[in-house]
Amino acid sequence: MKKALITGITGQDGSYLAELLLNKGYQVYGLVRRLSRPNLENVEHITNSIKLIDGDLADQASIMNAIEKSCPDEIYNLGAQSFVATSWQQAEYTSNVTGLGAFRVFEAARMAKKTKENIKIYQASSSEMFGDSSPPQNEVTQLNPRSPYGAAKAFAHHMAKVYRDSYDMFISCGILFNHESERRGIEFVSMKIANAVAKIKLGLENKLELGNLEAKRDWGYTKDYVEAMWLMLQQEKPENFVIASGESHTIKEFVEGAFNHVGLNWQDYVTIDQSFFRPAEIYDLRGDYSKAKDKLGWKPKVKFEELIKIMVDSEIKKIKNNHH
Repeated sequence: MKKALITGITGQDGSYLAELLLNKGYQVYGLVRRLSRPNLENVEHITNSIKLIDGDLADQASIMNAIEKSCPDEIYNLGAQSFVATSWQQAEYTSNVTGLGAFRVFEAARMAKKTKENIKIYQASSSEMFGDSSPPQNEVTQLNPRSPYGAAKAFAHHMAKVYRDSYDMFISCGILFNHESERRGIEFVSMKIANAVAKIKLGLENKLELGNLEAKRDWGYTKDYVEAMWLMLQQEKPENFVIASGESHTIKEFVEGAFNHVGLNWQDYVTIDQSFFRPAEIYDLRGDYSKAKDKLGWKPKVKFEELIKIMVDSEIKKIKNNHH
């Protein structure tokens, strides 16, 4: 039976990946930060099938301990301070967890190499590393980060290559563009929109405040994207892959789609708040996933419009359940 260790298992990516691996017969371990009230909402339905290990990406010893306990064939490093807007306010923390955290995972796996040969590692790289490089972006596009988060991810991405080349380690980086789902955190703009639209539709709220509506993103569905992570570790050799939808849409289009879905006109409810603008915005991200298509046989299944419907419907259902 294969064993996998997932950092960030309680996030949207980690929880869907855990489900996928359980379905494939893996024994799944997850690294969770010791909080007085751990947020296990996304993995509640599978807690009996997975093993959680206390640990922190800011603490080298705890990562080594987690690897020792789980003795994994595959490590998926998804843990990070992943909210871009927060990365300006918490630049040092973001660099430590998102950047150095990945380095600590590689180093711990290298140390463990003596006892456990050939641990395969998946590193969650991000389209935010491209910053304002012109679209479409692929595996060889210049990295040009515009946020502390993007810079931290770029450091981890370069470190993965250094460890790959220096120690002959299997580390594949998935450069994932924006991916969303019903389990997305409320601080992310996609969920913020879906949640507000649901509340407005149910008469619980009457406005939605947003920042820059013209920013373009390449949006996909998380469930599709975690499959690509797994596929990368089933290859003969480690490589980098862009995982994206190949389409870019403005935040305004997301808003419009969400309100249209519930039969409302977005202009009646949306106001612009300057405080939500980023110090340095990225204007256009659009990924070219042809390498993943050729080598992994991967392509996105859920389209932009369908993704919006999935999220809005899920929020409406959730809110109704809480209100009854």
